[in-house]
Amino acid sequence: MILFPAIDLKDGQCVRLKLGDMNQATVFNDDPAAQAKSFEDQGFEYLHVVDLNGAFAGESVNGAAVERILKTVKFPVQLGGGIRTLDHIEAWLDKGLARVILGTVAVRNPELVKEAAKKWPGQVAVGTDAKGGMVAVEGWAETSELSIVELAKRFEGAGVAAIVYTDIDRDGILAGINWDSTLELARSTSIPVIASGGLASMDDIERMTRPEYQVLEGAISGRALYDGRIDSREALAKLRAVA
Repeated sequence: MILFPAIDLKDGQCVRLKLGDMNQATVFNDDPAAQAKSFEDQGFEYLHVVDLNGAFAGESVNGAAVERILKTVKFPVQLGGGIRTLDHIEAWLDKGLARVILGTVAVRNPELVKEAAKKWPGQVAVGTDAKGGMVAVEGWAETSELSIVELAKRFEGAGVAAIVYTDIDRDGILAGINWDSTLELARSTSIPVIASGGLASMDDIERMTRPEYQVLEGAISGRALYDGRIDSREALAKLRAVA
C-alpha cells in the first residue's frame, strides 16, 4: 500500500484546489521542488504531481516546475495534466518521469492509451476523475457519459500500470475518500487502483490497513498532509506494518 503525497501545480506554485475549482486554490508552497524534497525526506517512496494548468490547456504549462522536481529528488514521480499525445508521453519519460497519467485522452482516444501502455510497459496510468460517478475530462470542466467502471473495462488487459481514481465531489475538502466507489472500481478490474480525493485523517490511514482495502495499490494525500491532519511518519509506519 503506497501513500502518495500530492503536488498540484498552478502558475508554478504548489497549491490545493477545493472541489476541482481553479478559482478556489490555496497556495501551500511557492517552491514545488523544495516541497518534493521535503516529502522525500519524510520517507515517502513515490510522488504524485498534477499540472493543473496543463489539464485545462491540453499541454504542459508547468513543465519547468516539474523538471526542477525531477532534478531535485531521487524517488519516482508520476505526472498527470495536459499529457495528450505519444510525443508528450515520450518526452516526459525521457526526462525521468517514472509514470505518466492520462486522463482526458483516455476518454477521447483510448487507442492511444493502449498503444502507449504497450510501448512503455509499467509507465502509463489512467486518471479517472468522476463527478457523480461519471468520468470528468478537460481538467474536470466537462462530465462525460462514461462511468468509472466502464472506463476501466476499456483498458482491461491493455497493460495499463494503474488507475488513479479521484472523486471530485470530495477533493480538497477533507471529507474522506469515497471508499465505496473506490473499492467497487478496484474489484471490477485487474488494473491496480489508486484512491484520490478527500483523504482526510489518520482514520483513513487506519482504514487502509484493513484486509479488504488491500485490493488497492495505494492512496494519494494532499491537503491533509499539508495542514498536519495526517502525520506522515506515523501514516507510513502503519501502512508498512501491513505490507
